[in-house]
Amino acid sequence: MNRLDMCASKFTGLLALFMLFISCNEVKKEQSINKPNVIIVMTDDQGYGDMAHTGNTIIKTPTIDKFASQAVSLSNYHVGTTCSPTRAGILTGRNSNRNGVWHTVMGASILNRDEVTISDLFQKNGYKTGMFGKWHLGDNHPFLPQDRGFEETFYHGGGGVGQTPDYWKNDYFDDTYFRNGKPEKVAGYCTDVWFDEAIKFIENKKDDSFLCFVSLNAPHAPFNVPQKYYDLYKNEDSLLESQKRFYGMITNIDDNFQKLLKRLDELGISENTIVIFTTDNGTANGYLKDKKTGFVHGYNSGMRGIKGSEYDGGHRVPFIIRWPKGNLNTGKSLNDLTAHVDIFPTLTKLAGIDFSSKKVMDGMDISQYLLNESKIKDRYLVTDTQRVSWPIKGKNSAVMQGNWRLVNGTELYNVSQDLGQINNVADQYPQRVIDMNNFYESWWQSVISETKYSTIDLGVDEVDIISCMDARTVNYLPPWNQQKIRSGKPMKPAPFYVNFVSEGNYIFKLSRWPLESGLALGAEILDARQGTMVTDAIIKGEAMTFKNAFIKVGNQELKIKVDNNLQTADFELTIPKGKTELLAWFELEDKTLTNSFYINVFRSK
Repeated sequence: MNRLDMCASKFTGLLALFMLFISCNEVKKEQSINKPNVIIVMTDDQGYGDMAHTGNTIIKTPTIDKFASQAVSLSNYHVGTTCSPTRAGILTGRNSNRNGVWHTVMGASILNRDEVTISDLFQKNGYKTGMFGKWHLGDNHPFLPQDRGFEETFYHGGGGVGQTPDYWKNDYFDDTYFRNGKPEKVAGYCTDVWFDEAIKFIENKKDDSFLCFVSLNAPHAPFNVPQKYYDLYKNEDSLLESQKRFYGMITNIDDNFQKLLKRLDELGISENTIVIFTTDNGTANGYLKDKKTGFVHGYNSGMRGIKGSEYDGGHRVPFIIRWPKGNLNTGKSLNDLTAHVDIFPTLTKLAGIDFSSKKVMDGMDISQYLLNESKIKDRYLVTDTQRVSWPIKGKNSAVMQGNWRLVNGTELYNVSQDLGQINNVADQYPQRVIDMNNFYESWWQSVISETKYSTIDLGVDEVDIISCMDARTVNYLPPWNQQKIRSGKPMKPAPFYVNFVSEGNYIFKLSRWPLESGLALGAEILDARQGTMVTDAIIKGEAMTFKNAFIKVGNQELKIKVDNNLQTADFELTIPKGKTELLAWFELEDKTLTNSFYINVFRSK
């Protein structure tokens, strides 16, 4: 073969390889196009009755109502009774008592590091993943959303805007949030921001398959809302003032949801996009009964209980799913027993992703039920309200089977006949009570065998910031929002479970105020703000005068005198690699002890 022939042969081979590369990419692109996009919109503290199409005659939710007519609704769908447990269950398919998230504070709202999340799985299978809004499953590594399978994140700290781990002085308007962990100031109302960021993500990923989690903090308190949304309800005499704002926050969500759906249409991707609208627990403010007069403000679809309750009003919430290409656009309402833990296995199936869990899954794939091709087999489910330092057997529990509810082990109701759970029929069905209690017993033994706290990694970033919200308190709540930090009330010292990722010298800066505030340890803040028709009040920051500061890491303990004119009290220790307990506290002038509200951990270089 001469040189020309050899060159031609090489060129032909390279061309073939190039064409194969192009062909493979085209196949990959085609496969990506065929996979459904997934958008989950979850609101915070909005109950089943906080929508017009479920019977509320006052609230304005035209977009959600129309969406329900174009989708499939689950009318017997249940979640945790508070926010973090529900989010943990949706992301893992596992009950929150199993995965480390049985509370919203006290170090028990941190999703265990060995849990596989739906975002981990979808990312591994080629999906682009984004999360916007409320995370509330850990404010430190390795628990941040960007550590848990979400490539692009923009979120607030803690369980709500203005809570202790959040950026200082956030109040829903023109705040500073965290983009993949880095603070970034933005203009606008928080709910508008989360939807705008989600839409940008969708626009950028429209040619790929994507998973987008729009996790809202609204309508959670504080009930701060733009004036025009309050004005929609200002003349509703049957509502309390806080409810007018609460309803306004929900109508703002509805408007933003309309903007999202419209953009999907404009991008031409609505047909193959699974869109879910749901909430995380029963209403927090949409239904209030005056204890003196018995007058009811708001609406709760006839259910007993609100957020935090083991009765249906605490955990039965809306779930609406639309996917035109998958025939989930019938407008039907399905009443078999379903739950948040079903979402992980169901979406995995709908996306054609193989997954076999090494852990016990509480949820099941309900995709065929959604498609109206099968009924759900008889099953038991459990939800409870723990909100304690360690789960307690039987506490505020509801065992569910179809329309039956066994509450706290002794109260039996059939909600198809007694939606308000008024008539306890346990005496009429003793065997059913025994069977449901037997299930709870076996379920509890399985769950508690897995229950464990999470351990925070330190030495990961240039500075790791721990807030007192995650301290392991027992029988008392830590200061979980910035109003409580401002109040100046001491907090009984409590430890953190931490893991130093490497051996080295570490500087611990103990502070009363977060570093971004620029405030000295002994400072007071005189920026109190009175409440308005549309915003809550902000109290002034009371001064605290510290005498000594203490730190204990493992078996090392140090004490220093405090200069209240400085921003922090600083310690430097040589720390071995590994897990240990961290305790940091102050002594006030009157000898009262208080936990450090913020601990800033720097690794010396």
